[in-house]
Amino acid sequence: MAETPLAFMIITFVVLAAFFVVDLFVIGRNPHVPSTKECLRRIAFFVAMALVFGAILWGVAGSKPAVEFYSGWLTEYSLSIDNLFVFVIIMANFAVPRNLQKYVLSIGITVALVLRGLFILIGAAIIERFTWVFFLFGAFLIVTALRTAMGGDDDEEYHENAIIRALRKVVRITNEYDGEKLRTEKNGVRFWTPMLIVFLTIGTTDVMFAFDSIPAIFGLTKDPFIVFTSNVFALLGLQQLYFLLGALLDKLVYLPAGLAVVLAFIGVKLIMEALSGNSLPFINGGRAVEQVPELPTWLSLVVIVAAIGGSALASVIKMRHEAQAEQRQSAERQ
Repeated sequence: MAETPLAFMIITFVVLAAFFVVDLFVIGRNPHVPSTKECLRRIAFFVAMALVFGAILWGVAGSKPAVEFYSGWLTEYSLSIDNLFVFVIIMANFAVPRNLQKYVLSIGITVALVLRGLFILIGAAIIERFTWVFFLFGAFLIVTALRTAMGGDDDEEYHENAIIRALRKVVRITNEYDGEKLRTEKNGVRFWTPMLIVFLTIGTTDVMFAFDSIPAIFGLTKDPFIVFTSNVFALLGLQQLYFLLGALLDKLVYLPAGLAVVLAFIGVKLIMEALSGNSLPFINGGRAVEQVPELPTWLSLVVIVAAIGGSALASVIKMRHEAQAEQRQSAERQ
């Protein structure tokens, strides 16, 4: 297997940086509600770019990194879709005007990218020195999977965290927005606008998202380059996905079940890898457990595609059945 050339990685970072600048700060600076056609066009473009990138990676570095990228990208993209549930709740809770939501998402996604980049660097350093951390990552993902499957993350109400509650007590915040401004003036007095609270809420929420996504991707690949690019491609086009799926998120009823399967699978995979490279003295006398099989990378991709694709398909079938039932009931009433 060939190693990823340094020149290819540099070119990739430059191109992805250009994508983000254009997507978030050129196009995203125009506050408007994107049409369905615009959303579909841009989502299709970024999905196509991810597929093309994976194919190029296959050509320059081999099949294993490419399959790891596709697996990581699909996992992070699925988790990002699930995270849109929380974004919808936050936007509704703070009554963010529809035409400003695109701008708010631009800032939120940028913060998410920076935070995930930091988490990736920290995670890579920890994993290199302390392989036993896979036991913790695996257990965390399995617990998260159980909570997701049982509906533990499906809060229909947003609850302010301690940071936001403390901030409200020490600064003056108005109830009205003033465009994209963080500060405004009323009767000669300077106030913070609700935009400050929204940005802080999105930012602190992104931290919680990173605790799910980073262990999940490290369960599929240990290459920081693939981990980072998987996250970047998952975040690109998330703005448009928000507006496209905003009204449909509550109808994707089986998506949490699919995510739970993916997280549980990766959690088990991490624990198996930790056992095969074990150095903890209280497990097998500090020796590696040689009987633990190594799960191939392609199997991860198959499980992810089957779980996410199957849950999405099941949700669509249920939506159609419900729509047909409503049509029949409407016809009977007439």
